[in-house]
Amino acid sequence: MMHPSIVSSTSAICLVGGAPVADAVFAVVSPYVAGFVGVDGGADHLLAGGIAPMAVIGDLDSVSAPARAAFAGCLWHIPEQDTTDFEKALTRVTAPFVIALGFTGGRMDHALSVLNVMARMPDRGVFLVDADDVSYLAPQGDSLLDLPAGTRVSLMPLGDVRASAAGLAWPFTDWALHPVGRNSASNMATGGPVRISAQGPLLVTLPQAYLGAAVTTARRVG
Repeated sequence: MMHPSIVSSTSAICLVGGAPVADAVFAVVSPYVAGFVGVDGGADHLLAGGIAPMAVIGDLDSVSAPARAAFAGCLWHIPEQDTTDFEKALTRVTAPFVIALGFTGGRMDHALSVLNVMARMPDRGVFLVDADDVSYLAPQGDSLLDLPAGTRVSLMPLGDVRASAAGLAWPFTDWALHPVGRNSASNMATGGPVRISAQGPLLVTLPQAYLGAAVTTARRVG
């Protein structure tokens, strides 16, 4: 369903959820984004970091009283319970792509629901970032990553996927992948180009240090 935009930007936007966020991660993502949007309880991370959000979006059941007071002028209450707060925010932010902090490392049901939204909305260009990882959906067709030897590369299907991968310790060709079937969850680069060919929602996870490579690759091909 299409919703009117609450935040519209020609540059990337960072959504901040309520799961734990290391302070240092804000500095990592800041060069890539034009601003921050609190997603429900994520408003408290922004308050603690002294960051003024462009908006705070969600059913607002987890926003603390101090955050409500501080950000009273930009609270957007979406009371319906048919969608998660992440989906509420994502569908009301217009941007070339979105970096999402505070959506992993907390409750498992919340993290799984975010992956569900990403799989259903692959065109939204979401990059999940935490203290350890960056995860994103592989572009449809071929994409290339230039990674040092030994770099961890995880390829996990979020639905029915047909994929090939080269430049890895355990390459494969034209595999049928599925969340409860075959996957390549713990692979590594051999050094040089990693070529991934995907049809379907294939989640690529790299060490957080390769956020720039992930964004460049996914946006160039996408």
